[in-house]
Amino acid sequence: MAKLIFGMNMSLDGYVDHDRFAPEPALFQYFIEQTRTRAGALYGRGLYDLMRYWDGDEWAGEPQVEGDLRAFAQAWRRMPKWVVSRSLTGVGPNATLLGDDLEASARKLKSEVDGEIEVGGPKLAASLSKLGLIDEVHIFLHPVVLGHGAPFFAGVTPKLRLVGSERIGEGAVKLRYVPD
Repeated sequence: MAKLIFGMNMSLDGYVDHDRFAPEPALFQYFIEQTRTRAGALYGRGLYDLMRYWDGDEWAGEPQVEGDLRAFAQAWRRMPKWVVSRSLTGVGPNATLLGDDLEASARKLKSEVDGEIEVGGPKLAASLSKLGLIDEVHIFLHPVVLGHGAPFFAGVTPKLRLVGSERIGEGAVKLRYVPD
């Protein structure tokens, strides 16, 4: 049975914004390994559109970081992906477009897949949290204050219990929570 894990980078004031801060090299290496070992990823349309960058070869022209970028792209391409969207009519390689019934689709994934499935996107995670389907929350906390943006917890206030923490590199702390 799979576990659904919602995890993203977050600022000290609770926002996610990939354009305003990026993972340092040690955390990026961590994400490469995490992507290699995940059973798959469940994305909302917005984050899936952003992540589809890794399906293309646009990133290959940056030789100073090509090794890490290539490793992440290869891991992401291999990982099965399921996309929740009412507006998309198709998805890229190694991805499956899910139907309108989020709860039934998520429950089916949890029962049929072994391992950990990453949940991508605060809005999707909020919907899954309201249904009681998120098994863990991983916050990759960065020492930046954004002041505004998309909140990590989009419209939900889950009761959580801290079950672990670890420092990754010089700037990030991974906090692991389970619903309480």
